[in-house]
Amino acid sequence: MHTETDRCVRAVQAKDARFDGWFFTAVLTTRIYCRPSCPVVPPKPENMRFYPSAAAAQQAGFRACKRCRPDASPGSPQWNERADLVARAMRLIADGLVDREGVPGLAARLGYSTRQIERQLLAELGAGPLALARAQRAQTARLLIETSELPMADVAFAAGFASIRTFNDTVREVFALSPTELRARAVRGGRRAPATTGAISLRLPFRAPLCPDNLFGHLVATAVPGVEEWRDGAYRRTLRLPYGQGVATLRPQPEYVACQLALTDLRDLTIAISRCRRLLDLDADPVAVDDLLRADPLLAPLVDKNPGRRVPRTVDAAEFAVRAVLGQQVSTAAARTHAGRLVLAHGELVEDPAGGLTHLFPGPEALAALDPETLALPRTRRTTLTSLVAALAAEEIALGVGSDWDEARTRLAALPGVGPWTVEVIAMRGLGDPDAFLPTDLGLRRAAQELGLPATPAALTARSADWRPWRAYAVQYLWATDSHPINHLPPV
Repeated sequence: MHTETDRCVRAVQAKDARFDGWFFTAVLTTRIYCRPSCPVVPPKPENMRFYPSAAAAQQAGFRACKRCRPDASPGSPQWNERADLVARAMRLIADGLVDREGVPGLAARLGYSTRQIERQLLAELGAGPLALARAQRAQTARLLIETSELPMADVAFAAGFASIRTFNDTVREVFALSPTELRARAVRGGRRAPATTGAISLRLPFRAPLCPDNLFGHLVATAVPGVEEWRDGAYRRTLRLPYGQGVATLRPQPEYVACQLALTDLRDLTIAISRCRRLLDLDADPVAVDDLLRADPLLAPLVDKNPGRRVPRTVDAAEFAVRAVLGQQVSTAAARTHAGRLVLAHGELVEDPAGGLTHLFPGPEALAALDPETLALPRTRRTTLTSLVAALAAEEIALGVGSDWDEARTRLAALPGVGPWTVEVIAMRGLGDPDAFLPTDLGLRRAAQELGLPATPAALTARSADWRPWRAYAVQYLWATDSHPINHLPPV
């Protein structure tokens, strides 16, 4: 979009928050860059330059605006909508892979050469993987500087910087303030979060509107005991992270999602934020989704009633795949019971002084050693589960944020007992494919029939062509016609 100058100028002059994260506006006279909705008086069009990423603006010599804080804007929805190389690379960079494994690790994960990846990222985003990761480190550093009392040396290494000097230079270059000045400014401006022992509090922005009902309702109604809970108006869950464990507390607010992260290793902060945003689908573009679905006269009343529905996703696609198999042809309560038994038998213990969380959900390696005879499941379901776990543990199926959606579907479908419903629900909530569709789902077919839509899988699939590429969101609107607890925000 950044190449459409007239459209970008109109968005900046209108201070349109819908375009935050889509592009960044750099001002030649002040040498700063802003989000489109920056509250200051818009510059003259001839003084504007537009960039597709904060990293590209930084590389061009612009510093972040202190008013609109463009580095904190919602991420571009493209990286959740698309499944091409650039989108997969961006999801992996957001998950901290470059900081952990470098550009060679990114290339190895994607199956391309480092040169190919750098060329494609430069062509589309104006910055290579190192610059994009650097911009993300700067954002993490700002969060820690402004919301914690950590010594600056701890902030530097927690944000992923290799040295204190690099940390100081980057913060000065990006924010035009030293780390100490940035912290003092946050204290004066009242942005400092209340001190919470061992936890970091922050706000997760999103594009309005957002309907929290089915989003939090679904997560809570299907919560695995010990791993997830609803407490004091917040959804809480444990996190398995590259450097340690974590507990995320997510509370819906009118203009943002309040997030509190308790981490055993602060190097996991960037990854934890990325996974929480992905879990809640916060980088979606609800206006684009709802406008397309509203064009269908049968869906329009559902969209108008509660616009901004998101797809409840997951922090760990492998975990969700296991839970999807456990939930085949059983009630929500039964699926929770089966998952809870797995957690008690194979999950890793965690400490949660603030609530009732007790375990991490067991990973594929831990589950690969389980005795199928101990599972209170039909024999065919045991075979399906053990086959899935073995494939995940052997890395024969990749379900991570950088995975190829089509390849993952093919490999899942080849497993015994994994049918179209299981494949598509994993694609929708595990992989994050916004066009995943469940035409065989009984709840979906019942809702379709009540609305006057075709109810048979083949006819419903044909009818859903008009909803592409947002069929996963259409599923949420159709499911919401039912009174099931997944569609309602739990009481505080």
